[in-house]
Formats: sequence, structure tokens, C-alpha cells
Amino acid sequence: MNEGRLIFTQVSDMIHREQFDRCVDLHPMPRTSRGMSARDQFLAMLFAQLTFRESLRDIEACLRGNSHLYAMGIRGNITRTNLAYANKHRDWRIYEALAHVLIRKARRLYAGDANGLDIDEMVYAVDASTIDLCLSMFPWAKFKSTKAAIKLHTQIDLTGSIPVFISLTEGAVHDVNFLDKLQIEAGSIYVFDRDYLDFARLFRIACALGYFVIRSKKNMKFTVCESRPVDKSTGLRCDQTIQLSTTKGKKSYPERLRRIGYFDDETKKRLTFLTNNFALPALTIAAIYRHRWRIELFFKWIKQNLRIKVFYGTTENAVYSQIWIAVCTYLMVACMNKTHGIEENLSRILQILSVNTFQKLPVNQLLTTYRVERSGIDKCNQLILNGF
Repeated sequence: MNEGRLIFTQVSDMIHREQFDRCVDLHPMPRTSRGMSARDQFLAMLFAQLTFRESLRDIEACLRGNSHLYAMGIRGNITRTNLAYANKHRDWRIYEALAHVLIRKARRLYAGDANGLDIDEMVYAVDASTIDLCLSMFPWAKFKSTKAAIKLHTQIDLTGSIPVFISLTEGAVHDVNFLDKLQIEAGSIYVFDRDYLDFARLFRIACALGYFVIRSKKNMKFTVCESRPVDKSTGLRCDQTIQLSTTKGKKSYPERLRRIGYFDDETKKRLTFLTNNFALPALTIAAIYRHRWRIELFFKWIKQNLRIKVFYGTTENAVYSQIWIAVCTYLMVACMNKTHGIEENLSRILQILSVNTFQKLPVNQLLTTYRVERSGIDKCNQLILNGF
């Protein structure tokens, strides 16, 4: 990045203008807002995500009349009314398309990273997280009789913990329905919690030459066809080849499955996994499932660091737009982290960016300065501690 450019502009440059315009052209606005273009809306909402703004009025107060607006790339009139109108009427699918552009970019950047597993296959974790809403303010997202919610269904690549595919639905949609949208890559491994246990859908993965690892349910009926010896000192309890024994089970999944029992010494729980992969060692299958926790960290990160629990609008379009722009923010920070070779976690980077949005210096220099200062503080504290 050129010296003298705003930190905010260097972040927004992670998405090329031509790519943004192509996403806008895919979903034109029925009645264009003269006061605020799609890019103005995106940049204002990106600013809100990076600096943790509380409301549309808060965004307006920070940006309206700001001397840095032109340098930020904003050309429209940033008012609470214009933002509310754009969030309500401009199609949220623009920002969904933009997020998938950034997903492809991030996956290329993180392709060389290790996933922590000593295997050649690609490993994907799939899960969903519920975002609670107030039923009286968001009646379109009815989840239960007294509760509203939407679900963030996500598939992440365990290499770099980058989302591969994301889908937003109402909270009442069951997690397992996401499997119908899953694009299966032959030879890849997909890891699920037991909420996704649907043998017909799992058999579709097997027929597409993909592999799955999933938690088993206690009430599953099966017949043991073969049992292999295991070393119980490693935590393994069994390694079996099984066949589903019920009529429905045989119809849904007519082939044999592998059942692995494992005792987790940390949680003191016995876990049972099902897989159609008979080649990998049983302990590797258990390790694959253990790495599924990374998707839980992804959900935790975006809920703690981005604005997706308090919304700037109450319509479905406004909520979906805000969530997709939040996902774009995560991906832009992740891309910037890899592009500049920054050795910081994403939460730390976001904290630094939030208080230096209008600084004019290269972003890698900014983050290096913070890292050196923090290192000096840590060393100082260590000396004092040793002195006692």
C-alpha cells in the first residue's frame, strides 16, 4: 500500500472495484437511491463493523461532515435516512455475492497452510449457529412461539479456518437441510455433529466419492460385521464395521459403515463416530472430529468481534445485508493478514484497526509498531516479575 493512504482505504482495497460493480449488476435496485450508491452503503457499513458503531445515528454522527470521506471512497450523503433506506431496499444478495468473491480470494491465500492433520485429503467442518432476535421487532424470523432467530449455516476449510460456503435461513430451518446445498468434492472429508445424522443425505456424500465423519446417536440400531483390535491406551475403545439393521436404515444407507468408539480424557466423555472411510487409522478419524472445534471458534469470533447481534434495521433485507457485510469484514481482515504476512490473530488486528481507522500509514507498519510496543511491555512485565 502507498504511504499516506487511510488505514480504512487499505482494508477496503481488499475487494477490487470491478468485482464489486459486477456483484451490484447481478442484483440491480428497483428504485436507485440518488443520495447513496451501493458502494457508499457498503463502505459506511464496513466502517460501522470496523469501529463497532452502535446505531445508524452513531454512524451518521461519525461520518457526516468528516474530512476523510472522500479519501475513504464515499461520495454520497451519509445520513441515517439514506442508510436506513438502502439497508431496507438494496438487495442483500449483492453482499452475499461479494462475500463469495472474498471467500475464493481467501482460500487461495491460505491454501498453503497446514490443517494440523497429517493427511493429504481436504477436511471441511459443517455446523450452524443461531442468532437470536426479538420476536416483536423481527416477526418475519419466527423461531418459536416466543422467540425469533436466524441461522448461520457454514462450511469451513480447516486450512486457515476460512468459510467455504455460508447460507442464512430462518431459525426454524433444521441444520440437516444444509446438506442438500453441499457441493461434494470427491476425496474430501466432511465433519459433522450428530444434528446432521441423516443416512439418506450421508449416502449421497458417499455416492459422490466424498467421506464423512459424524457423531453417532445412542439409539441407532446396527449389526456388527467385523471388529478390529485397538490400543485402549490411546483413548480408542472400538473399531468396527457395521451394517444398519432397521428397514429404514438399510434403505437409506445400504452399504457398510465404520464405527469408532473413543474416550476423551479431557472431557471424560465417550464419543462414537461413524465414517465411510476405512483407510485412515481409527485415531486419525478421532483427531479429525476433534478439529471440528475450529468452526465453533469461527462462530464465537464473529459474534464477539463483529456487529451481528445488534442490528441497524428490522427488515429481513437489512438484517441479511448487515450479516453478509460482517462476513465480508472478517474475510477482508483475513486476506489482509495473509497478504501482509502479519503475525497477529484476527481479533487483535481488528482491535488495532478500530482505533486507527483514519491513520495515514501502511497497515503492516501500523501493526508492526503495535507488536513491538506490546513485546516491550511484555518484557518489562517479565523483568518486574523476576525482580520479585
